[in-house]
Amino acid sequence: MPVVVITGARQVGKSTMLRNEFADYHYLTLDDYGVLDQALLDPQSLWQDKDRVIIDEAQRLPQIFPAIKLAVDRSNRHKRFILSGSANLYLMEKVTESLAGRAIYVDLLPMLFGEASGITTGDNFLSLWEPGHQPQGASPPEVDLIDIMLRGFMPPVLEMQAPRDVILWLDGYVKTYLERDLRELSQVESLIDFRRLMQCLALRTGTILNQADVAKDCSLSHTTAHRYIRLIEVSNIISRAPAYYASRSKRIVKSPKIFFLDPALSIFLSGYTDAESLRKSRELGGYFETLVYLSLRGLCEVLTPRAEIYYWRTSTKREVDFVLEHGRKILPVEAKITRNPTISDAKNLLAFMEEHPRASQGVIVHGGNELLRLHSRILAVPWWWLDR
Repeated sequence: MPVVVITGARQVGKSTMLRNEFADYHYLTLDDYGVLDQALLDPQSLWQDKDRVIIDEAQRLPQIFPAIKLAVDRSNRHKRFILSGSANLYLMEKVTESLAGRAIYVDLLPMLFGEASGITTGDNFLSLWEPGHQPQGASPPEVDLIDIMLRGFMPPVLEMQAPRDVILWLDGYVKTYLERDLRELSQVESLIDFRRLMQCLALRTGTILNQADVAKDCSLSHTTAHRYIRLIEVSNIISRAPAYYASRSKRIVKSPKIFFLDPALSIFLSGYTDAESLRKSRELGGYFETLVYLSLRGLCEVLTPRAEIYYWRTSTKREVDFVLEHGRKILPVEAKITRNPTISDAKNLLAFMEEHPRASQGVIVHGGNELLRLHSRILAVPWWWLDR
């Protein structure tokens, strides 16, 4: 494809990645007001003598997309563009009309734990799709899970040692996000109400989204709460996992689960800033599930075709945290923060596999360090092992 569209939250590393990995491209950013003014007056002049062009923060000028389409078509697809932006669907809605059939879309997520440790193969995850394969254990890293959850996986915090520095960064991140991105999108009447809604969602990460309850708890109208939630999702702060059904049409009508893409951000917004209070929190399981979601999401993104993430829940309240679907293969996954999972933790996985024969193995991702075979069809793996 002549155009690649890269989206991701602010500070996730889009600009750094583009500058370092695509040195042969001419780099432009619409954060530069001179470039922005030139793009408004004569966008074709930005790439007149260039065949490979990066346009960063492209969502700031939706009018540029028809000009890119024209440049691609006139050059017989010889010109190549990489567009990036911190708004996801907001950017893509503008792009898809102009660049249908000319663009592919990539989400850049926070770093995975394995990535931050220099491991990018994902061999362990791939082995889970082969039930006859016996996965291999590994030496656990010398890290504390609670400390990792408090720090999170945004690139700027990975080298920070002092917890205070992480807290200051997260506080500045939230304020910058509110003051810059939301004012640009001009869809927020009250920043105070909006922050209250973000805090309400943070306490619900890893749970089924009930927008009526969120609106009630935040003292907002249902319409306003819906618009604010959508705006947070468009800005790549949260993501949804739809319900899994054998019938695809049913997946559309059930409420999704909601996840923050970085567990530390949800923990910070919930008011937990130290290890002791986080360990005692009633939402700890949801934060751990959010950490597992980030790993699974990143690993699913690089499969071809991309694997989709769902959750499963019955009318009798049986629930499986994640159902991964890759082509005709299905992999159910439970997230349990316990360090010592047992067969009782696998009862819902076994129930799911009985109802869905295409799933030949179930996985429990736990907070310990041991690789355990709990059942002939159930494997328990450590959280840090997953993306190695």
